[in-house]
Amino acid sequence: MTKLITDNYYADALLIRRTEDNFLDLFNQGKMNGTIHTSSGQEFSAIAFTSPLKDEDFIFSNHRCHGHYLAHTRDLNGLVAELMGKESGTCGGVGSSQHLYKKNFYSNGVQGGIVPVAAGMSLAAKKNNSKSIGLVFIGDGTLGEGVVYETFNLCSLMKIPLLIVCENNQYAQSTKIKDNLSGKILDRPKAFGIETFHSNTWDLKKLFSNAKESINFVRNSNLPAFHLIDTYRLNHHSKSDDNRDPEEVKEYVKKDPLNLFKAKNPKKFNSMLKKVNEQISNATSKADTTNELDGIAYIGEEYNEENSEFISLEVIGERVSARINLFFHEILSKDRKVLFVGEDILSPYGGAFKIAKSLSDKFPDNIISTPISELSITGLCNGLALGGYRPFLEIMFGDFITLCLDQIINHASKFYHMYNKQINCPVVFRTPMGGGRGYGPSHSQTLDRFLVGIDNTSVIAINSFIDPKLIYESIYKNEQHPTIVIENKLDYARFVGDKKNNSYKISKNKSTYPVVKCSPKSIEPDLTIVSYGGIASDIFQSLDQIFQETELISELLVLSRISPLDIKAIVASVKRTKKLVVIEEGVKEFGVGAEILSRISEELGGELEISKRIGAKAVPIPSSRSTEDYVLPNTTIAMDIKSGLNL
Repeated sequence: MTKLITDNYYADALLIRRTEDNFLDLFNQGKMNGTIHTSSGQEFSAIAFTSPLKDEDFIFSNHRCHGHYLAHTRDLNGLVAELMGKESGTCGGVGSSQHLYKKNFYSNGVQGGIVPVAAGMSLAAKKNNSKSIGLVFIGDGTLGEGVVYETFNLCSLMKIPLLIVCENNQYAQSTKIKDNLSGKILDRPKAFGIETFHSNTWDLKKLFSNAKESINFVRNSNLPAFHLIDTYRLNHHSKSDDNRDPEEVKEYVKKDPLNLFKAKNPKKFNSMLKKVNEQISNATSKADTTNELDGIAYIGEEYNEENSEFISLEVIGERVSARINLFFHEILSKDRKVLFVGEDILSPYGGAFKIAKSLSDKFPDNIISTPISELSITGLCNGLALGGYRPFLEIMFGDFITLCLDQIINHASKFYHMYNKQINCPVVFRTPMGGGRGYGPSHSQTLDRFLVGIDNTSVIAINSFIDPKLIYESIYKNEQHPTIVIENKLDYARFVGDKKNNSYKISKNKSTYPVVKCSPKSIEPDLTIVSYGGIASDIFQSLDQIFQETELISELLVLSRISPLDIKAIVASVKRTKKLVVIEEGVKEFGVGAEILSRISEELGGELEISKRIGAKAVPIPSSRSTEDYVLPNTTIAMDIKSGLNL
């Protein structure tokens, strides 16, 4: 029988261990920032699972990722430079210890979140009819995260070829497994019908044999599997925090395979050690002489796109919902890399607001109907985007987008910069928001204030002035990073561009995401009103009443893109009127209106004579009609402006 465990594997394990020892030394010397989680004692797990992989296979890892990274990429120079914060590092020193990317290797330090992302990439490979598979490393502590079980369900339900490797080192930071995990680990994936395997890092022949067996199972069956590895870390959790019993640690030091190899083969071990130390020393010296990444180059240019030329607004004889549906029918017929993902979207239902109407009949391979698992399906879409697809994820109600935020904030929005601009994540999250239907506290909120300002993420608010089909076409053509699209429930039934007031002319500028301007035809305006989304239609309908209540002639600007924010059109209007009111359907405190007023105040200073915000009252949206009308600004716009301006 061919020898399973070669000397090369021991040399690889020694390289991992000595590299991490070197990192600890460098931290003590003040040559590294941040933290480090070593895998001392767990090295053979990394080697056993990476050695059978093919070039096209990929790995997702976690905060304890150096061993996985070195075993998979062999990139010692890049890793050392990365942790030393140098621009020659694998991610330019941006990601450091926990956030690495190279050669189909991804890591992130947020527990659990990498599992659905890995599932999405595996699903992308399956849809491409590729024989490549995905592997994701988690720890026993990660089994406390709900997203892991959501993803178990997705993997089993969708037959996703993903191998989940759980390295059980018996501690979640400082907490023993018996104190934070009930039942048996393997019973958990088994409950979802997932094939399981079990090995440890002290029986190397079985470990390497079983690792290969589980990888082959996933590859050949095109199904998920779960492989539990019992192991033990010999070092503290991170740099120095360790309150384990020293006698317990000593017992595992004695049975550590690398230490046993050293005792049995001292001459061979010392030869390996000399070579490994030389490699590490050279990598460290090389990194020490290079520069850190330039901050300006890292951040890049600020968003500045608005086109000041205004043209006439088109009137389209179709409802907003029909135009969004038409976009998807057209784009799915042209680009099979576009996916429509969401809950309850299959025909004949077609989603809660029928945006997916008939899509699954015509494009069954591009429609992914999911369980009620907002966090994991958001991660799934992130992985699909990393895998070359263009997923559009429908979150049934905007209130539920809070369940998605870890995947949006800690994964989708960070990939590009965290990995030093080496990858993009062009995923689109779309969701309906707004009240006016009596749906009550859990189905009526406008939560845009929690979404704007997220790094590297565009937030667009659909309105019924601009054709949403054109907005979505612009997203498809231009966005290479995460995009959140807010649609308004009441707008779905409104006809696009069907706005009539004989005293006003309506135009839009030529920006990628146009600003609409409703200006008085025969007189200069006295007041600038800025809004966006569904409430903009209510403001337009109230323009005459606003004049009656305030004796001010208004100019209404309706934004499409609310983050990042371009204020040129607002500045131009306020320079004339000197007065600005921002109206939003969401709660005004710490909201979009506050940002707009702040930016205009910074830009115009003393030229701005009056500035006010109008928004919903800071309470859950009630269901009863009159109380909902009182809480939301939709029905009291004119009086709210009069009161806000003290007129």
